Amino acid sequence: MFTVAALYKFTAFPDPAALRGPLLAACEAAGVRGTLLLAREGINGTIAGSRGGIDVVLANIRTLPGCADLDWKESTATDMPFGRMKVRLKREIVTMGEPDVDPLAGTGHYVEPADWNDLISAPDVVVIDTRNDYEVAIGSFDGAVDPGTKSFREFPAWWRENAGRFGNKRVAMFCTGGIRCEKSTNFLLKEGVSDVYHLKGGILKYLEDVPAEQSLWHGECFVFDQRVSVGHGLVEGPHEMCHACRRPITKSDMAHPDYEDGVQCPACVDEYSDAQRERFRERQRQMERAERDGRRHLGRRGDEA
Repeated sequence: MFTVAALYKFTAFPDPAALRGPLLAACEAAGVRGTLLLAREGINGTIAGSRGGIDVVLANIRTLPGCADLDWKESTATDMPFGRMKVRLKREIVTMGEPDVDPLAGTGHYVEPADWNDLISAPDVVVIDTRNDYEVAIGSFDGAVDPGTKSFREFPAWWRENAGRFGNKRVAMFCTGGIRCEKSTNFLLKEGVSDVYHLKGGILKYLEDVPAEQSLWHGECFVFDQRVSVGHGLVEGPHEMCHACRRPITKSDMAHPDYEDGVQCPACVDEYSDAQRERFRERQRQMERAERDGRRHLGRRGDEA
């Protein structure tokens, strides 16, 4: 079994480029794979490896400026869910596109998973799922509002267009691991919403801590690695990934006449040109040859790291 660690920390990195090389070297030396994003606002990512390898890398990250109290969520995978290790420099560690948003200046009230059910069941609370539409499609909380966004960049515009729908209700928001809510709650505070809450540790922590029989979660939680989804207890879910559009797909999707392995699924059948689909077919042939030869092909879309 591989240990998978999802982590983020908002902290000031004056020179993130200087951190990239040593961090990448530490990950590679520990046999850890995945993707870590570095920006002036902090670090974000998911990594996988042996128990010892993950411990070494987490200890390394905790030595970075402001990261001594780093928090992370752990789960397991039967197969290595990443193809390689990447440490990337970004403008934002989670892209919202609102330059005035600063989680270090204040966020909403953190709500522990054990207290989440009571909060979202209150009649004066509106619950908003801040994730993208393809993530929401495979699972969410009872009664949660789906903004229908294709990227987190769309969330501010959606809120400004829809804020009037929610009157004077308290706002509770959630996301996969908590990072998007750090920004979305700060954004709402700047928009004049006074009572804002978010699920501490995100859906992953809720699914880890709250027993299934007490849960208000339905479906699976999309994760950004080749496990595709996890359920209660963070066990691997039944979904696979369309390697054309990277949406989660089920066995029924794969049985659909519009499905072609590595090329298209029912959701993206009309989204690509014939030339693009032919490139996808060639990539799929290369992947199949690599598998027959006992090699891992790193060029497939959806192999995030």
